[in-house]
Formats: sequence, structure tokens, C-alpha cells
Amino acid sequence: MIQIDRNTTDRLYQGDIIANVDYIEYAIEKNGEYEISKIIYPLVIVLSQDCDLLQDFRNKNDEEPSNQDKILFSALVAPLYNIEHVYTGEHLSKLDFKMQTIDKRKSKTENKFLKQNKNPRYHYLRFDESINVVDSIIDFKHFFTVNISYLERIKETSYIGKVSELYREDISQRFASFLSRIGLPD
Repeated sequence: MIQIDRNTTDRLYQGDIIANVDYIEYAIEKNGEYEISKIIYPLVIVLSQDCDLLQDFRNKNDEEPSNQDKILFSALVAPLYNIEHVYTGEHLSKLDFKMQTIDKRKSKTENKFLKQNKNPRYHYLRFDESINVVDSIIDFKHFFTVNISYLERIKETSYIGKVSELYREDISQRFASFLSRIGLPD
């Protein structure tokens, strides 16, 4: 069970869960008109290292920094998907993607592996009953960056909570391990 710290602060933390985050898929100009494709993710978790986020915050708030090499342009985040939608492969249906299904009745082993975080691609999060968030999955293939200033601005109204340090370090290690895997040819 994931414990959440609901105390909000001005800065971003690794493990922050934020609601309704905009992701600009693309922006193009055609004949003087702009077309912008935006995806709004209901929930994301901040994956960027907390030390980097802290240094960015301190550097931006230092009245006379000696240099600004600690400034971050964006934070790494990943969407949280409703586990029931992941089971049915519908978690990206609004983007017209049909994903792999995980039949929790037929494949008890696959479901058990998913919930025990034994599948390297996914991370299962079960939240305390006091948190109004359903059991969720992080799919480590679906990560993106979001402007830090934007996240800090929307955090005031969209902050859900922060995953405790123990859990966020586990998520960070699993994410890094998934990204560093070596792909083998089919």
C-alpha cells in the first residue's frame, strides 16, 4: 500500500502525483494558423531525481546565483493508469490505441506478477483508502517531460500527494532498470 504525504510545498518532489497535466503532442503552423495537439493526463507521477529538483528550486530562488547550471527546463513524469483499464487494454483508448489485455481471471500468474511488481515494464500502486485514487499502474514505456514552471503552477490546484521516500526510490530504481535494458533481436 502506497502512503501519501498530502502536505504541499512550492517545489516539485520526486514522487509527486499531480492531476490534469497537459502534454503538448505537437504544434504546427499552417498558413498563419496554429494547430496544437494536446493530451491531458488525469494523473502523473514525477520521476525526476529529487536532488535535481531541489537544486533547480534553490538555484531559481537564489537572488544572486553564481551561475545557473542547476536549472532544469523540464521534469520527467509518467502517467498513472487505472489498473482496471490496463486489464482490458483500454487505458489509451481515447488516443485510439488498443493495448495488450491482462485477463485477471484466466491468467492469475500474470496478474499476480503485475501486482507484485515482477513485470519490469509496469509498476503497481495501491493507495491508502483515504486517498481518492484507484489502484494504478505506471507503464515505464510511457514517460515524457513537462515544463517545471508549468508543473509548479498547476501543483497549487492539482496536487494529489507525494509517494513516500521508500516507495519513490523503488519506483526510480525500477524505472532506471527498465530504461537500461538491452534489447535483443527477435
